[in-house]
Amino acid sequence: MDIKNFRNCLGHFATGVTIITSETEAETHGFTANSFTSVSLDPMLVLVSVDRKTKALNVLKDNNFIVNILKEDQQDAAMHFAGRTMEKMPFQWEAGILGNRIKDSLAYIECEPWRSYDGGDHVLFLGEVKNFEYSGGNPLAYYCGKFSEVLTK
Repeated sequence: MDIKNFRNCLGHFATGVTIITSETEAETHGFTANSFTSVSLDPMLVLVSVDRKTKALNVLKDNNFIVNILKEDQQDAAMHFAGRTMEKMPFQWEAGILGNRIKDSLAYIECEPWRSYDGGDHVLFLGEVKNFEYSGGNPLAYYCGKFSEVLTK
């Protein structure tokens, strides 16, 4: 089976877009991810899947992280954290309990590390939710390699 073709197949599953942020002694790090899911309500756990080739892997190991769920107008922020940095940052930081988060995101979920697991070419990080908040608005979606809209009926 062809890996590239399998990736295209997986792209047919529409997802939301998140920016995962985490603190080091020097600064706040972040990366764009759509491999995020809820795991458990009791205890409250979420999962982020991180490619082993990214810098974020070392930042997240045994570290708090924040899942910032993006609104439809935060595409530039998603691109910034996907490696297409812009001269002027297309977002503002906001202080959270466990670190900095993206201001005006649709929702945020602040997590302490719970467990991590081997996921092949990725590492699966489970976080225990310590704080969360959500607001109104439309989510930024991702489908078949492109940003998309969510239409409600």
